[in-house]
Amino acid sequence: MAITVLLSFTALNAQIKNATTESVKIYGNCGMCESTIEKAGNVKKVVEVDWNKDTKMATLTYDTSKTNQDEILKRIALAGYDSDQFLAPDDVYAKLPGCCQYDRVKKSETTKVEIIEDHTSHSHDGTTDKPTETKQEVNQLKAVFDSYFELKDALVKSDGNLASAKAKELLNALNTVQMNKLSNEEHIIWMKVMKDLAFDTEHIEETKDVGHQRDHFNTLSDNMYQLLKVSKQDTPTYYQHCPMANGGKGANWLSKEDAVKNPYYGSQMLSCGKTVETIK
Repeated sequence: MAITVLLSFTALNAQIKNATTESVKIYGNCGMCESTIEKAGNVKKVVEVDWNKDTKMATLTYDTSKTNQDEILKRIALAGYDSDQFLAPDDVYAKLPGCCQYDRVKKSETTKVEIIEDHTSHSHDGTTDKPTETKQEVNQLKAVFDSYFELKDALVKSDGNLASAKAKELLNALNTVQMNKLSNEEHIIWMKVMKDLAFDTEHIEETKDVGHQRDHFNTLSDNMYQLLKVSKQDTPTYYQHCPMANGGKGANWLSKEDAVKNPYYGSQMLSCGKTVETIK
């Protein structure tokens, strides 16, 4: 068994660059807890979490150049599970299924826990740190959206090489988002779409075939729309629709310009489509 575990960790480390492995205690009860904890912590090619419901110990294997233990444990806390470093918000814990509501242990460390609770419950404590944190939140997601728009422009040009390069930049932006600096609304959507965003972006990066890139850009845009809708923007964003794309089913995209420049057809039908929503 020890040899099997060693081999599995060796294979995992080969998939994650700059990998380090650490063990931490995360509180929970059952197999459902295990699924939620691992899903909250995992990020493809960046983080792999393996939690044991009997020992309550989690093995974290992660890329040290892209994340750290605190960021992983904050995501897990936001899903409802305490660790010795971070407490889950009370309202999130209360919504766990009955079988998952473990006995909570009071922690003496509270400073880091307040970071999670401030962003989750919007507590009005009168501190002056929040404007600075809000600015950081916007800047983080701004890099994601800016990379998306550059990818869209590459597809408008039907340039598969450029689209692949811009997808790589988008993937880097996605991997550097710090969950604890997002607003509550952003957190909820981010947890829902982050894996799909990474999945589609990776596929766009891995190919130079514009047709295949456009297939993934379709679903990428749907998830990016959900995220942008809950994020504060300095300028309007236009949600646009082409009825002919996606095999006649139609497809959407986001643009900083009201004028239509179709990323699904490029010069073939550059102006095909219309603005269906203006997001301010």
